[in-house]
Amino acid sequence: MNGLAGSRIRRLLIANRGEIARRIVRTADRMGIESVAVYSDVDARALHVREATAAQALGGNASADSYLRIDKLIAAARASGADAVHPGYGFLSENADFAQAVLDAGMVWVGPPPAAIRALGNKSSAKQLAQSSGIPCLPGYHGQDQSDECFEREAQRIGLPLMVKAAAGGGGRGMRLVAEARHLQAALQSARSEAQAAFGSGELLLERALLQPRHVEVQVFADAHGHCIHLGERDCSVQRRHQKLIEESPSPAVDDALRRRMGQCAVDLAQAAGYVGAGTVEFLLQDSGFFLMEVNTRLQVEHPVTEAVTGLDLVEWQLRVARGEPLPLKQEQVRYAGHAIEVRLCAEDDDFTPHSGMVQRFSQIEGLLRFDHAIAEGMAVSPCYDSMLGKLIAHAPTREQAIDQLVAALGRLQLLGLPTNRAFLAACLDHGQFRAGQALVTFLPEQAGTIRMRLRQTEKEMAMASSLAVVFSAQGPEKGGAAQRLPCPFFRPLRFRHRGDLLELRVRERSDGMLEVEAGTVVQQLRPAHAASVQLQDGRWHVQAAGSDLFISDATFEAPASTGSADAARELRAPFNGRVIAVAVKPGNSVAHGASLLVIESMKLEHVVAAVRAGTVTVVHVEAGQQVTTGQILVTFDASQ
Repeated sequence: MNGLAGSRIRRLLIANRGEIARRIVRTADRMGIESVAVYSDVDARALHVREATAAQALGGNASADSYLRIDKLIAAARASGADAVHPGYGFLSENADFAQAVLDAGMVWVGPPPAAIRALGNKSSAKQLAQSSGIPCLPGYHGQDQSDECFEREAQRIGLPLMVKAAAGGGGRGMRLVAEARHLQAALQSARSEAQAAFGSGELLLERALLQPRHVEVQVFADAHGHCIHLGERDCSVQRRHQKLIEESPSPAVDDALRRRMGQCAVDLAQAAGYVGAGTVEFLLQDSGFFLMEVNTRLQVEHPVTEAVTGLDLVEWQLRVARGEPLPLKQEQVRYAGHAIEVRLCAEDDDFTPHSGMVQRFSQIEGLLRFDHAIAEGMAVSPCYDSMLGKLIAHAPTREQAIDQLVAALGRLQLLGLPTNRAFLAACLDHGQFRAGQALVTFLPEQAGTIRMRLRQTEKEMAMASSLAVVFSAQGPEKGGAAQRLPCPFFRPLRFRHRGDLLELRVRERSDGMLEVEAGTVVQQLRPAHAASVQLQDGRWHVQAAGSDLFISDATFEAPASTGSADAARELRAPFNGRVIAVAVKPGNSVAHGASLLVIESMKLEHVVAAVRAGTVTVVHVEAGQQVTTGQILVTFDASQ
């Protein structure tokens, strides 16, 4: 059992951070349960710390020094007088040793029993249990022999294409697609390294890859009295790097009959494992056939869409089940209403590169949407944790209405100071293939480039108006802006840089408030636009206007010939904050364009930094283990080549 029969939960320690910690606090407050937040040094002033009844410091910044430390979490629970622990999602939420440590300390674990976590949380053992229960699985290998030689043999038996997967954990980490046999060894090495860093286990498995599937998962719930039901499915096919960006319920591809079949398989697997609490059974769906992918033995990031269509509070159910109460509904009593869609707002650019930084301006969205987040003005987004900032959830009578609500809300959202995927999400939702309900797991791999080009073209078209807004808008720069906006009867030169392109203008203010703008041979009459903007530490401006985000540099006072191209050609700079975990070159090495030079870990993912030109390395400015910041020089090349 996950808790103690008939136990009361008076004080709940939340072994997590960010939006999920805030979300658990809300339900605990409503149920009259005191909440205890925990925090790393960088999270000392975070919203979840302020909103909980009490808080306990863990120390450290990195996950390994804070939220992944079982000893620190148990000590914090004891020191705070907590009688129960909720793990949220991520971190230690699927760690059986943590669950056992909570129980051994005499506290209630709000989650499945340790034995069920071990049986289902590991993908290899979950597939073995599923096969013995008659649940469809893809051909694969999930054995004890983890040698490269064994994987080579098994890959030949399974056939290509195949997936290399971390046996522990989830979130897309430790997953690599192998389409050619010659790439298997590199995939094994990379997946093993990422899995070890993310989950503390480098165990891998192989699985035949489906090339055109949907990712459809089923929410299950079980109590300690032998009852288990499902709460319908979620379609999570829109993903980047095997991590979900958009989730919805119901799935456009699932009818009532298929829902019953998938739901029954999910319930059967949960009961075979002796499951208690909330869990998610994930399937790949292709051509009406479905196959087990994995089981998440925790609450999912995307649980709000299930809450929206069922009208239930899944955290409340978790707490009630942990207290020993039976499930409040039987399967036939579960009702679904309308359509819900969730998007994950992340601190990343449209290349899916994560970014840390400071939130300088943030506006809460008013209206029909649910917005689960932990964002506040002045908040530092740390490179130590995942890039997700929050989740916007729309619930409407129809799928089309839910899409429209989300697109409109993303357009209204103001979040300035660092890149986000706000505009990219809106473009995905508005894409014809997604609107038609035809988005498969291949949607972003196939369409992201086109979406990205369309967004950048829109930015280019708006670059002049946005640049002028920085100088002339009433909402423009607070420092020095007033002097720049003084009316002047003469043309004055202005130069801006956006995505490497230099925009040269001559601008004159007219007495009627209009601007006369010369761009090359073209003269336009414009009224100063109103756009939200903030100045970043590197001197650039972040401008939000008409649903677009632009990062603009004022190059007006730079020497005309200074474009930075010479330095850029001989320097490789860090694209984001992170920690260098591997350096593949040294001075004197000749490298080809696209060659891997370094690996940087940021926001729980490993990113290969490649050479942007062929040349000879003259200086390597960093070493493994070193923290780097955005724009820091990593490698210098011979300028003569």
